[in-house]
Amino acid sequence: MIERSRIWDILENYDVENIKIGAVASHSALDTFDGAADEGFRTLAVCQKGREKTYTHYFKARRRDGIVWKGCVDEAWVFDKFNEILLEKNQERLIKENVIFIPNRSFTSYCKLDEIEENFHVPMFGSRNLLRTEERTEEKDYYWLLEKEGLPFPEKIDDPRNIEELSIVKLHHAVKKLERGFFTCSSYDEYRKKSEQLLKQGVITEEDLKKARIERYIIGPVFNFDFFYSPITKELELLGIDWRFETSLDGHVRLPAQQQLSLPEKQQIPEYTVCGHNSATLRESQLEKVFELGERYVEATKKHYDYGIIGPFCLQTCVDKDLRFYIYDVAPRIGGGTNVHMSVGHPYGNTLWRRRVSTGRRIAMEIKMAAEEGKLKEIVS
Repeated sequence: MIERSRIWDILENYDVENIKIGAVASHSALDTFDGAADEGFRTLAVCQKGREKTYTHYFKARRRDGIVWKGCVDEAWVFDKFNEILLEKNQERLIKENVIFIPNRSFTSYCKLDEIEENFHVPMFGSRNLLRTEERTEEKDYYWLLEKEGLPFPEKIDDPRNIEELSIVKLHHAVKKLERGFFTCSSYDEYRKKSEQLLKQGVITEEDLKKARIERYIIGPVFNFDFFYSPITKELELLGIDWRFETSLDGHVRLPAQQQLSLPEKQQIPEYTVCGHNSATLRESQLEKVFELGERYVEATKKHYDYGIIGPFCLQTCVDKDLRFYIYDVAPRIGGGTNVHMSVGHPYGNTLWRRRVSTGRRIAMEIKMAAEEGKLKEIVS
């Protein structure tokens, strides 16, 4: 891991009056750029050829007298592959342009974590030392942290032969490398039949199946809690809640039961590829439970990971019939569903700050506050 002091040394040479906010142009980048534009920052999108027009054309920023009147992306650097941003010459360009980089899931998926941890010298907003915890194949992943601190998560099933109730098998999709090859089952026999079916279809591999995590399925709605922890104010904020649209799962649940049962073999097992998000709120009597989960996660990261969580993070949860929350995934960076709140803000973020505050804007607000108070070192890693 790059010493944080090394990043601080680089930051010393930044022109704090001309900071730019940059991100890999995918995932939640539009929220990041939209929020940055709202707070008066110029923005830089790191694009991949063939996927750049969203940023270079459709949401390109137009300014009059320096003020944005349309769009939110000031500059777009287009590479053959996203990971070219790791090249030394491109890092030097970012540093020269006073860029504070916002890590998102696309950044950590398309660029090797080892390279991000050891060789990416651009000041990043957030916790570089927590990005690896998102990988379920790591020994000290987020499940390790949740278990260590007694936070609730679905019960793990170590052997598929022990499946006695509805469970979910979590593993990567064989072809869509950044997506899931998840499937559900209620018995070992169903596990065996479905896994054989998916192996035959090329959706999963034997190797990934051996490493899959099996856990008890929590029957209930899904809430992704978009939190923000400020090292400046030392306060935790719940900005908003989102939930996902998943293919082909959402297509399956729109069909009558009889039609689902009559599907041909290749359509019987739904896929869980996230293709969009929607906004949600929570019954007010449950909000304190959610804040407690967030506070316990913040304290856990401080206890086990040096400086702990900085800025946005997302606790993805299921709620059972007794209103108990279970954390089934943790994003130690800006969440994947925050685009649903850009421009209009998050319900809770707006209420707290008395204006439209999305996660992207809250990031920009923190960077601005840190720059004005001479505390940029506290928010980068």
